[in-house]
Parts: sequence; C-alpha cells; structure tokens
Amino acid sequence: MDKYNIDSHKLIYHVSRVNDWLNGEPIYPIYMEISPTGACNHRCSFCGLDFMKYSSRKIDISVLKKRLPEFGRLGLKSIMYAGEGEPFLHKDIAEMIMLSKESGIDAAVTSNGVLFKKKLAENILSYCSWIKFSINSGTPDTYAKIHGTKSEDFKTVIDNLCYAAEYREKHGIKCTLGVQILLLPEVESEIELLTKIVRDIGMDYLVVKPYSQHPQSITKKYKDIVYSKYDYLYGKLKEYDSDTFSVIVRLNTMRSWDKCYKNYEKCFGLPFWSYIDAGGNVWGCSVYLNDNRFFYGNIIDNSFQEIWESDRRKKSMNFVENELSVSKCRINCRMDNINKYLWELHHPNDHVNFI
Repeated sequence: MDKYNIDSHKLIYHVSRVNDWLNGEPIYPIYMEISPTGACNHRCSFCGLDFMKYSSRKIDISVLKKRLPEFGRLGLKSIMYAGEGEPFLHKDIAEMIMLSKESGIDAAVTSNGVLFKKKLAENILSYCSWIKFSINSGTPDTYAKIHGTKSEDFKTVIDNLCYAAEYREKHGIKCTLGVQILLLPEVESEIELLTKIVRDIGMDYLVVKPYSQHPQSITKKYKDIVYSKYDYLYGKLKEYDSDTFSVIVRLNTMRSWDKCYKNYEKCFGLPFWSYIDAGGNVWGCSVYLNDNRFFYGNIIDNSFQEIWESDRRKKSMNFVENELSVSKCRINCRMDNINKYLWELHHPNDHVNFI
C-alpha cells in the first residue's frame, strides 16, 4: 500500500496554500530541494544531472544558518537534501538537518547510502522525517556497473541500512527508512532479490520507479525504454507486503511515461516548491538548471524573501504562464501529478457538485 502517496502527490493536504494560490495571492513554497554539494562518489549510468559535471562546489553552513530560520518563518514546510551530488559528502550535513528541524521544517534525505556510517545515522535519524536510499540492483556486480563504483559498496550500503534500522528500533525513533530502485532492463531479474534483502534488514518500503529522461542529460541510454511489459511485477512484488513493509510499484508513473501524456497545458506547480543548487542559486525548476529564464537569485547574496518577491522571479513566472510549452518538459517531472491536480481545480468539469 502506498500510504506515503509516493505515486501521487500531497498538495491535497495544503488546502489553505492552494486556496490562496487559486485566489491569486502570492504564496511561498511548501517544499524545497537543496543540493548541499555537487560532488558525487558514484557515476550512475542513468544520472539525469550528469550535465552539472559533479562539481566540488558546496553550500557553506554559515549561509544556511541564516537562511533556514528564514525559510521556516516564510512558511516552508519541508526540505529534501539531495540534488546534483551525494548529500552525505558535505561535512556539515548533520548540522543542516538539525537546523532545518529546529527551524520548524521537516527534513529528509535521498542518498546512495555508502557514507551513511554509524555516527551519522546516530546524529540525524531523530531529526529526519525520512531517508530514502538509491539501490539499483540486487547483486554487487550489477550494482557496480549501474552505480559506476566498486562492487564492495553494495555490502557497505546494506550494512549501513541494517545498522540504521536497528538503531532506530532500539531508540524508538520515528524516521521512515526506504529504498528505491530504478526499473531498468539490467535489474528486472534482481528486483525480487533486492525486495527480500531490504525487507529483512528492516526497511519500511521499496519503491520501484521508472526512468525519466532529463532534457539536459548527457546520457541517453534509457530514453526509449518501454514499461508496459513490466506490469506483471506489481502482482509479484505485492506478495511481499506486510504490516511493517510495503512495495510501491509506481504503475501510474510508468504508464504516464509510455503514453507521454499530459492533461494540462501549463505548469502551475512552481509557486509551491523551489530548488537550491550547490552554489546557492535558487531555481524555479530543476529541469531548467543553468537556464537564466528560471534563475531567481542566490541565497548568498540576498535573503530568500528578496529573491522570491523579486522582479526576476516575477518575470520568470510570467514566462512560464505565457510562453512555456509543457510538451517540451520532462516526462514525469516532480510537478507532474501536482500540475494535473491544479489544472483540474482551474478547469473543473460540469458535474463537480455531484460529490
């Protein structure tokens, strides 16, 4: 069961913010992604942000010490630390997470898990709402090929996650621990094996998700993948569901990829989220990183309020409203389900009163 709405969206729980937006009032984002560093210890064959070149730049903790409390005051509800690099490569990641929570912001991380050592787990588990780990195989050899690393990393990750689950249980911590695997041709035969592994070490869920081609990505290896032939996995993997573990096969997202279909004509989702890269730059959309039409400002130079209310951002939003063609956007982008929801609110059918 997808109790976390991973294959859907959660904007339905933020009625007041959506209502303000519908009434044309200015709003601040609910959710933000921050990339602590551009560096990464893996070179995954599917990496959508390879065009960012894995830069060693990083956000200084002194900047976030000023900005995180501001984010909280402005109504930001959550931050996911991920982005174009591996977040656990940043030496101050634990402090970032703790400061987020202390600022009234829910914190989460998406990581490959290799650096999730015991001390780090002990420091951050109680401050995180969830941590999701990318493990894209069920065996060390396939893992090494897809992640662009050494096969020993597979065991390292599993050991790290096993310890985190045990520590969480011992100390009664609520942090959700999950794993995601990208459904690629090379891993089809290994998904069931990974399911057993992560279930047995105490993870809460496994997400099986489709590939999504980033328009700027250098790699094109999987751009023509078709997901209709993988429908059988849903029934097969649901057999592993229990009261403490669930397999979430993102069928809706896979079908959207195959159909390349959008039922909306405009991107309405951008006011509800923001992206900050490893250089402190604030972007309206992660699909258009390095495109100045989506660049709002830099949190090193200005407060977030100044950036969000700036003429530059207003100009960007006007471009999105009047010129951007969503047909050229990424299939299954992060705002896809949100856009479907907001489009329906803006364009209700004739029978909506018959609830």
